[in-house]
Amino acid sequence: MKLKIQRYCRHRKPKNMVLIDYEVPLKDVTLLDSLNFIKTKIDATLTYSSGCKSEVCGSCSVRVNGKEELACGYKPKDGDVIEPLRFMEILKDLVVDYSKAQETLKRVKSWQSGISQKDDMSYEEEKRIELQSDCILCASCFSSCPVFEVDKEFLGPFALTRSYRYVSDVRCNDEKQKIDAVQEKGVWDCTLCGECTLACPQGIDPKNDILMLRSKSVQHGYSDPNFASGGFGLEF
Repeated sequence: MKLKIQRYCRHRKPKNMVLIDYEVPLKDVTLLDSLNFIKTKIDATLTYSSGCKSEVCGSCSVRVNGKEELACGYKPKDGDVIEPLRFMEILKDLVVDYSKAQETLKRVKSWQSGISQKDDMSYEEEKRIELQSDCILCASCFSSCPVFEVDKEFLGPFALTRSYRYVSDVRCNDEKQKIDAVQEKGVWDCTLCGECTLACPQGIDPKNDILMLRSKSVQHGYSDPNFASGGFGLEF
């Protein structure tokens, strides 16, 4: 089985990025197993991230043939092209700096804050946000979002689906502030293409979460600025 892996190092000259072929004589193994084989048997300089090896920690997320996958769960095929996640700084080979994606979580205030008037949750209330709470912070949805191609300041599905998780928590006492935080470069800038939903290894649906955030935004007096302009986002 031949795998093509994008290698990158900021200090490599003259070409920082190059696609290298590796022959892996293994069958019915995960991509992470294949990467481990390459590193231990073929090329010790290959650099990538891994952690739990159980599709839980999200640290081994990469792109395979243009689609985000967890290396510890994906079964590679002959000819697969392996690349790092997009829209984040590449540190080396398949390792990226997650700080840009993580910064968007701060911008939407994705945490439980303030003093809640409700100390606990019913089973039904907990189930409403269970799926969003299963996020493993792999940033696959962040990497898959095409809006970042044209707007690097977009909040993105990584932050917006986390925002929805907290504004939907019955213990949230600052919903208005959190809704305020997702207006600029946020819910109305999403194209609703659904790439983030396809990329999520946990089955979370960021596209739907963004639609629900739009609904909550309307309840707080906001509206789609494209509609307000009368041009529906088009110029005549």
